[in-house]
Amino acid sequence: MQIPCPLCGDRDLREFSIRGHALGAKRPEGETWSADWDDFIHNRDNPAGRTEELWFHGGGCSAWLIVDRDTVTHEVFGAHLASEGGQ
Repeated sequence: MQIPCPLCGDRDLREFSIRGHALGAKRPEGETWSADWDDFIHNRDNPAGRTEELWFHGGGCSAWLIVDRDTVTHEVFGAHLASEGGQ
């Protein structure tokens, strides 16, 4: 699978590390352990289909990217720098 890094061009998947969904879970309020903290740390959605994910280009430019891809077919539709926000 190739990921289109906005700074380096198309690069092999092995240069990247996935960190999860770009629109991650909302961090709970407070510092004491609760069911909300347990849910935040241990439970994540695992959608099938098109989604935006946060990826780190550790084997290249060290940029954080938002990658738009299909989790079923692994087709990549595009990517942009996380610092640029939504496009």
